[in-house]
Amino acid sequence: MDVLIKNATVVTGGATGEIINDGALAVQGDTIVAVGKTSDLESVYQTFTVIDGTGKAILPGFINSHTHTVLNVLRGTVEDMEVDSVYMYMTPITFAMNDDERSALAALSCAEAIRSGSTTLVDPGRFVPGYAQTMVDTGLRLYLSETCVDAVTTKIRLGIYEYSHEWGQDFLKRAVALAEEFHGQGNGRIQCQIAAHAPDNCSPWMLAELNDLSQTYGLRRTTHLAQSVGEVEQVRKFAGVTPAEYLRDNDWLGDDVLAAHWSHCTESDIEILAESGVHIAHCPASGSRGGFHRAANMLSIVDAGVNVALGTDNMSEDMFDAMKIGIALNRGKRGDRARPTPGEMLDAATINGAKALGREADLGSLKVGKHADIVMVNLRTPNMTPVINLLSNLVHYGQAGNVEAVMVAGRFLMQDGELTTMNEQDVLRHAQEATVSAWGRLSEIYPDIPALQPPDW
Repeated sequence: MDVLIKNATVVTGGATGEIINDGALAVQGDTIVAVGKTSDLESVYQTFTVIDGTGKAILPGFINSHTHTVLNVLRGTVEDMEVDSVYMYMTPITFAMNDDERSALAALSCAEAIRSGSTTLVDPGRFVPGYAQTMVDTGLRLYLSETCVDAVTTKIRLGIYEYSHEWGQDFLKRAVALAEEFHGQGNGRIQCQIAAHAPDNCSPWMLAELNDLSQTYGLRRTTHLAQSVGEVEQVRKFAGVTPAEYLRDNDWLGDDVLAAHWSHCTESDIEILAESGVHIAHCPASGSRGGFHRAANMLSIVDAGVNVALGTDNMSEDMFDAMKIGIALNRGKRGDRARPTPGEMLDAATINGAKALGREADLGSLKVGKHADIVMVNLRTPNMTPVINLLSNLVHYGQAGNVEAVMVAGRFLMQDGELTTMNEQDVLRHAQEATVSAWGRLSEIYPDIPALQPPDW
């Protein structure tokens, strides 16, 4: 369907973009073919289906540069626990779940992502081939990867780091299966990456195997980096270096690498990462919910010349939340009430995410020739009124509930506030049922892990 959205406020990008009042945007097929004033476009595109954008802002779709959709199974639990949530809960429950349960939680996260204005998700996970099709069917633009390890991760919570080629081979097989079945699907809407979970989880053998797969399939790479004190200590113990230095020494840095967190990187690490062109997926919301601000200092990393993209990480897909917490957190870290600016935060959620994926040419802003990945936000709501500085309103006060429509590659995934590719009530019901059964199985398999009992609906 060819569409002309008119009478809207068009936000073409963030810090260096243009804001067009009484603006219009024309979409033909999966591509933006015109951006400008309504008076200039409506006479040219008379045959297009017209959508009235009065009182609405049109934005580039958010690119969530780091998320774990299946981990919504833990929402409202580990945020309030004094435990190492990664190895005490996140890792065990992903092993305890079955494919139907993972699919149910992935669908829930995709629904939330669409409702929150995301058009692209970068999602490294475990057992991904078993639930990837569910995500593909939502219509979102996806970067999927099987996050590989050869450390026996189910033992780490017990203080045991044991590396096993046999354990690692299972992950590598799934990574190959994922790439061979899904990479390039949907006219390129679905892409795969090669993922190393984290430096402490991957021996030099595993990192070399993953590099081989990256070369064989022509895939970009992603990883967690310096996300915990435990990771830093383990890498120092077995390699005598920092996690960033370890990746450098094993040929795992470059401008094709998107690394999440950097929470415990040294100044020297940041210099190494900047020189190699690595991109950061900054996840301020998830990093702050544990009671202290573990997220990396975004502006010190920007100052080093690193491209900073934005992610939600886990238990949420809300990029408005990530921008809102991100601007407050980083102003506090910097001691600067003016930076990052709202435009910089919007860039981190859009064009910087495109750069981190090597897709600046066709994603991340509203320009002629780019893919029609678009979000429509209602400005005539109490939290968005009055409008004086639109970017400030969007970043400081915007909410997922303001999103009225989402388009990916010219196809509406949500229109007039209704999801078009998913039965939302079924998604919610299946996700709750899957959560109940997954937590029950967690208790059976790992009786040493304190478990909760979610209610049936």
